[in-house]
Amino acid sequence: MHGLHGHPEKQGHAGHARAHSARMIEDFRKRFLVSLVITLPVLALSPQIQDFPGMSPLIGDRADLWVLFVLCSVIYFYGGAPFVRGLVDELRNKQPAMMALIGLAITVAYVYSTAVVFGLPGMVFYWELATLIDVMLLGHWLEMRSVTRASGALEELVKLMPSRAGRVGEEGRIEEVPVEDLRAGDLVLVKPGEKVPIDGVVVEGRTTVDESLITGESRPAEKGRGDDIIGGVINGESAVTMEVMKTGENTYLSQVIDMVRKAQESKSRAQVLSDRAAFWLTIISLSVGSITLVTWLALGREFVFALARMVTVMVITCPHALGLAVPLVVAVSTTLAARNGLLINDRSVFERARDIGAIVFDKTGTLTQGRFAVMKVIPGTGLSAGDVLRIAASLESRSEHPIARAVVEAAGKQQLDISAPKDFSIIPGQGARGEVEGKQVLAVSPGYLAEKGLETGPEIRDALSAEDRTTVYLIRDGQMIGAVELADTIRPESREAISRLRRMGFKIMMLTGDAEPVARVVAQDLEIHEYFAEVLPHKKEQKIRDIQAQGLRVAMVGDGMNDAPALVASDLGIAVGAGTDVAAASGDIVLIRSDPRDVYGILALARASYSKMLQNLFWATGYNVIAIPLAAGVLAPWGFVLPPAVGALAMSASTIIVALNAQLLWRVKMQVPEEAA
Repeated sequence: MHGLHGHPEKQGHAGHARAHSARMIEDFRKRFLVSLVITLPVLALSPQIQDFPGMSPLIGDRADLWVLFVLCSVIYFYGGAPFVRGLVDELRNKQPAMMALIGLAITVAYVYSTAVVFGLPGMVFYWELATLIDVMLLGHWLEMRSVTRASGALEELVKLMPSRAGRVGEEGRIEEVPVEDLRAGDLVLVKPGEKVPIDGVVVEGRTTVDESLITGESRPAEKGRGDDIIGGVINGESAVTMEVMKTGENTYLSQVIDMVRKAQESKSRAQVLSDRAAFWLTIISLSVGSITLVTWLALGREFVFALARMVTVMVITCPHALGLAVPLVVAVSTTLAARNGLLINDRSVFERARDIGAIVFDKTGTLTQGRFAVMKVIPGTGLSAGDVLRIAASLESRSEHPIARAVVEAAGKQQLDISAPKDFSIIPGQGARGEVEGKQVLAVSPGYLAEKGLETGPEIRDALSAEDRTTVYLIRDGQMIGAVELADTIRPESREAISRLRRMGFKIMMLTGDAEPVARVVAQDLEIHEYFAEVLPHKKEQKIRDIQAQGLRVAMVGDGMNDAPALVASDLGIAVGAGTDVAAASGDIVLIRSDPRDVYGILALARASYSKMLQNLFWATGYNVIAIPLAAGVLAPWGFVLPPAVGALAMSASTIIVALNAQLLWRVKMQVPEEAA
């Protein structure tokens, strides 16, 4: 963490990337609007429009052409600049794709049309040039605006750490210092409710800490002298003094940050489908265009005719619809998902999701509520379960501990009459004590009983659940009077979600940092195929890779910071939105409602979106099978040569079909039919 805290430019790298992306989106928007406005007079002055019945040149044939030259020069050099730069970059990298295809088409159209204006016999392609640039700018603008990758994962990880710490100085004085100034061996005071600033060992005091953000463990962990404590966890009810053991890149959280960064950098950068189509269309455009020119010259036709055929082929090969085929589907599906509480961060999710074979769920906060609930109350001799719960709730009503809140909440649901305790105090890391109804009452952990050598008695011991639950024992005036069992409860939606996904043929797994007995109970209850327990963050990422090594594409569903490396390493990361921000920033998809059933919705939408992309690419490029040979002049010996205007009309028709087909995504049902449930 030292490197990140000490160098603001590293902390702000993700922010700069997002700002750069925003500037690019705004740049495409401006270029599109300016080009669109200039296109209107271009259309009015184009010979293709003026050849319609009843139309005539507005200011004279040659004058119209010169005005077109000026207007289209602005469109080409301003609106087409990103594509020309893209053409150069892709050719330099020997990876021609969409930018190369667009840049080639507009450059050929502009150069040839300009040559016609300056005296070369032929027909100008300014109309095609202007509309092609407009449509491509619109497509790129929609694409970039609709799906901007959330790149704040590392920033959110850094935010988990406090920027300052209370270092214990000479004579016990506490001085606030920047975390990056801490060195191994320094003593740091961590007050109740504060985040632990760095990795270390407790040297004084006893408390409980909430490690759920780091390890996924839902139960507070007791920490006393000699226990390791991880930077980023939240201290509970008591102040402790810790000795700094690790700093900089050696801290646990820094290692998690490094794993997230590496996983992000190693993600597949597979080209989108339109880029693949564009690559082959670029090859076809250059090959067929060149063959057309050479063939007609070899057949003895004049150079002007052969050149016109070549240009027509190269312009028609780049259909307007190709620029919208994927962006329109992405825009519609992104909006549809958002309306259903699903946020898509990564457009490549459409390509990956169709082959998902296994879905791995985090437990705490994803399949379970992520908070304690009373599962069982065990009364001692002469007391009822209600009596034990009422006494426990009265004592715990003064505590802010998660277990205390669960006990008080359970008493409230039963409408029990609780009273405020007197002389209430915390037993650090082990429970609480106070006077309830005139008697001394303790609510303590099993560790307290072991430390004091106390027995539960056979009546209570025999009634305890075999399941691994958190147990609070009640002692009144030195006598054991009962116990309260608590556990992290399963979400009501989880059973339905798992059932639906199993019916869809997915292999369901669970990955958690919780104890093995707790994980086993949840897995059995939900009928999960396979589970992995007591898995720390770096092991979670490895588990995902192990599953992938079995030949399965993996979707990971999680909500905590501890899930971030696994979310990024998976083929499809689905982050529960109610979890930490870093999980959302690391995921390809965010479930706003934290409802596991939405996993079905996003997979159904992803499959439908991919299908629409394939259909659109067919409509965007399929007409080339007919148009390219006709543009090349294969029917010229029989008196038919495809006019450029007809080619433009075919492009327009494919664009309309693509646009309408994308709108059909609105018919996708995001919820499973009732009979499927």
